[in-house]
Amino acid sequence: MTRPGPAGAGTDAPGEGTGLPAGAEAIRIEGLRKSFGPNEVLKGVDLAVATHEVVCLIGASGSGKSTLLRCANLLESADGGTIWLWGSRITGPGIDQNLVRRHVGIVFQAFNLFPHMTVLRNITLAPTKVLRTSRAQAAEEARALLDRFGLLGKEDDYPDRLSGGQQQRVAIVRALAMRPQIMLLDEVTSALDPELVAEVLDVIRELAAGGMTMLIATHEMGFARDIARRVCFLEEGRIIEDAPPAELFASPKDERTQRFLRRIVDAGRL
Repeated sequence: MTRPGPAGAGTDAPGEGTGLPAGAEAIRIEGLRKSFGPNEVLKGVDLAVATHEVVCLIGASGSGKSTLLRCANLLESADGGTIWLWGSRITGPGIDQNLVRRHVGIVFQAFNLFPHMTVLRNITLAPTKVLRTSRAQAAEEARALLDRFGLLGKEDDYPDRLSGGQQQRVAIVRALAMRPQIMLLDEVTSALDPELVAEVLDVIRELAAGGMTMLIATHEMGFARDIARRVCFLEEGRIIEDAPPAELFASPKDERTQRFLRRIVDAGRL
């Protein structure tokens, strides 16, 4: 594989320039399996995400959401099945994993910022090292992203001077600085105090409004209902139900989905 996307992918502004119409397939996953020792975490997952589409993954902890995202970014190698990006296979031998990751950004529950680096250096490190962007250009683009997400003026701060919500926004900005065409978000609000969740969700809403293709694992059911074009419910390593949010949350068809959502409602989270 020479590129995991159309010519020029990864050189445009975040969320733009895929060169493909909305509805063209960005991600296709077929029969994905992954085990850790005797524990089979993914048991034949099938999933497609269209360009500019936002798909949310819901389900209890341990259902396979995070592993699915990590496999999509090649941080975990699949034991079986195939993943395509824009029609190019990215699983199997001979794949340049770093090239794939230039086009598929991922943000984790933990912020994973380098504590000994300023905000600006955290953001510009990968573009200067991987994309060979000049320091001046990388800094200019980083400041534009910081301004876009309400963080301008924080570029010289170190992570321990920021709130949790600010750190998570910096982590998202750091991923966007690589100009990805797809963003994978893994429970990015789970480590935050409740009052900080909204500011991070607002950032994700802006990305969605700008056309970024996103696959999001989340426990925020109201957010999933509002932002997703489709919601997938996972249980024990399988996608049990895949439907538009209005359909899945109002009238889930599978008894396992119904049971999960009843627990969510009883807990006051929907």
